[in-house]
Amino acid sequence: MKATVNQVLADITNCYIEIKGQKIVMNILPDISDSKSASYADEAAIGRTMPFKTYQHSENRSISWTAHFIIQKDNNDSQVGVVSVAKMFEYMRIIESAVYPYSSNDTGYKPPDICRLKCGGLLQRGAPISAVMKSYSVKFDTSVPWDFDTMMPYKMDIDMQFDVVYNQTALPGADLILGTLGPGTGTL
Repeated sequence: MKATVNQVLADITNCYIEIKGQKIVMNILPDISDSKSASYADEAAIGRTMPFKTYQHSENRSISWTAHFIIQKDNNDSQVGVVSVAKMFEYMRIIESAVYPYSSNDTGYKPPDICRLKCGGLLQRGAPISAVMKSYSVKFDTSVPWDFDTMMPYKMDIDMQFDVVYNQTALPGADLILGTLGPGTGTL
């Protein structure tokens, strides 16, 4: 079933990347891919035509997210989900900041902030998923008009790579490992 225009406009705030408490709301559905794999070791045995497979561990869950931004109006950026030249620059700088450490007066440098990703129920139900940004790449589309003052094309794509991170007490399946009462109860 296709979404109507009214449904899309009503739910536009449900697809975003949150970095340092600032939500970057998608104005076009992003391209998202989600992958995870398991690692197995081969165990050879005499007399077998194939080795045994021994489970080692799971690899990181990786999410690729390509955000497409199109400037929809001039620099009056009061409406959520509507992108202006100023808002496009702001979004781009916030995304870029997610791979840089930042200075802290008390401890020197801190690692980049953990991002929160949500696009409806694609990545998980309910709350946004936490992830660290591993890389980003900005593609400025020069086949569209641009802003003469800033040289910003009216369309850009930002490719981002994330690894999902979890609170250790809230790992998927932690209730199965720690017992039915959960962490901190002292009993299984």
